Amino acid sequence: MSIGAVDQNLREREKIRRKALWALSDLLPGDPKANPVVSMLDEIARQDEADRLLRDVAKLEDLRDLVVIEPRSSGLKIVREGSIPEPWRERFLQASIGSTRVEAGPFLNDFEKFINLWKQENQRLEAYRSSIDEKI
Repeated sequence: MSIGAVDQNLREREKIRRKALWALSDLLPGDPKANPVVSMLDEIARQDEADRLLRDVAKLEDLRDLVVIEPRSSGLKIVREGSIPEPWRERFLQASIGSTRVEAGPFLNDFEKFINLWKQENQRLEAYRSSIDEKI
């Protein structure tokens, strides 16, 4: 699949997921305003599970080892965007809108930051889910 040929459903899901994760960042676990946002994220996760294109998704822990990293003369390293497996490529692109990059690809530092942030966001999402479960 080429970079431009990403499934439109995946792109839309990732846009919605990113906006929802940003919305949660302004709320504390247990805040009732978080409940519909968590429900939306859970629905996106169900859609991911049903998406046949995402059957053999690379694990987050393996991403760093799967991508092609290219050193630049400036000393910085870039990631070959096409080497990032889906859905991670689209997730990274949505999270990186507005970030500085070079024509050859995004900076490795930004990709590593995305991986770390993804872990933090999902840990935080679990805290929201736990607070909802406690109230039920």
